[in-house]
Amino acid sequence: MADRALRVLLDGTPLLGARTGVGRYTASLAEELASSSDVDIRAVAFTLRGWRKLRHALPHGTQARGIPVAARLLRKAWVRSQFPPVELFAGVTDVVHGTNFVLPGRLRAAGVLTIHDLAFLDVPGELSPSDHELPELVRRGAKSADIICTPTAAVADIVAERLDVDRGKIEVTPLGVDPAWFTARPPSDERRERLKLPKEYLLFVGASGPRKGLDWLHRAHDADPELPHLVFVGPGPFPLTDRSTHLGYLSEVDLRSVVAGASALVLPSRDEGFGLPILEAMACDVPVVCTDIPVLREVSGDCAGLVPYDDVDALAEALRTAVSDPHVVTTSAARRTHAAGFTWRHTAERTIKAYQRAANR
Repeated sequence: MADRALRVLLDGTPLLGARTGVGRYTASLAEELASSSDVDIRAVAFTLRGWRKLRHALPHGTQARGIPVAARLLRKAWVRSQFPPVELFAGVTDVVHGTNFVLPGRLRAAGVLTIHDLAFLDVPGELSPSDHELPELVRRGAKSADIICTPTAAVADIVAERLDVDRGKIEVTPLGVDPAWFTARPPSDERRERLKLPKEYLLFVGASGPRKGLDWLHRAHDADPELPHLVFVGPGPFPLTDRSTHLGYLSEVDLRSVVAGASALVLPSRDEGFGLPILEAMACDVPVVCTDIPVLREVSGDCAGLVPYDDVDALAEALRTAVSDPHVVTTSAARRTHAAGFTWRHTAERTIKAYQRAANR
């Protein structure tokens, strides 16, 4: 294969609909891979309807394929076997990359699987009915994959231990920060009015859910009435009070502006796979307060205020400090320099290494 680019088939399903963290990862990775001479990428969407929209979500010139089988039926089949192999619908390929926890059935292609975190193993009751088979699919995929990708070394260690796989077959592929974040500016008066943003606010960015620590955040916020208004951005529902607001899903342009205008970004999760909003906030010089857990320590470096999970007084104090003295933890230059060390080009290079290792196994 040395004389030609590796043929890689990506699961592009996360590109359809509103982009959450996995969607943004898949989109940014696809953009970088499309510009690489080392790989020739195509993408497939595992959805019976709407897969043609994938053509408009991919980099220019990247081929899109659909599978005329409902995703739930495919998952039920792949829990038991490799049938139907994805090559049956999408054509011959060297590597199949499951970008979103599930490795499709394969015939001859090598398999690369991205596992973003394993939170669902501890709280399976939080899974939606459509994800009922996810734990078993991830276990099977981890066993059959030639290479596993994880966004952090902390997740890699957990995957190796919890799924009983060789740590040596895990490639850490950290996520990246789009360069536009480094030039983001706080919202104009017009944007602030359109979004109904208060002048000062604390910000949470991400999907809601039990593992996000939002009840803890509300208790800490309520403990100090002097703290700025609390703003949530992302797919809900979110618990709200008269001192909090949910903006819903924002465009990339609006999101960058809202983050840049925040007094501080807070990520109080009990579990994360990466925590990209931390780096995006640092890129536009916004102080960060987050939970003191291995993943967030790894991603934030020494540039965030770290708080023990569920410690209300400590979280309230960290938020007060971030608002009153935004440089008490680190300087603006240090924050931006740390964020600049994470690029999507680096993500793609590490992922291509994973493809090459998989193809040679």
